[in-house]
Amino acid sequence: MKIRIDDLRGPEIHALLEEHLRHMHELSPPESVHALDLDKLRQPEITFWTIWEGEQLLGCGALKQLSPTEGEIKSMRTPTALRGKGAARAILNHILEQARARGLTRLSLETGSQPEFEPARRLYASAGFKFCGPFADYAEDPYSAFMTRQL
Repeated sequence: MKIRIDDLRGPEIHALLEEHLRHMHELSPPESVHALDLDKLRQPEITFWTIWEGEQLLGCGALKQLSPTEGEIKSMRTPTALRGKGAARAILNHILEQARARGLTRLSLETGSQPEFEPARRLYASAGFKFCGPFADYAEDPYSAFMTRQL
């Protein structure tokens, strides 16, 4: 598996992010969907990575710089058909390494609270994330689970 910074221009990543947004809207009301579209992922405070096995896209994830010491994980996704290959853990570990290298001391995330998000919550918990309240611009939401960890 190879992880690289992605410019969000390839058809593979477009398809994966469309799947991601579609799935989020199937599970949550519009006001509770915090997934970013292509334009919002191209902001200067966001670094976006993809993970590949040869020519096959296995997943993606992003790091949003919230402040000089805090960051947020965004857009973690593996294609439904390719889950279970370790790509999510690999991209999460990469984001953690990059956050530490940037001098961040806290990394947080928002994910769904519904049963469909249980595998994601287990992955984050296994990497040391603990449940917390809303952070940054988020508000309490019954469809959201917030997690954070010190680096």
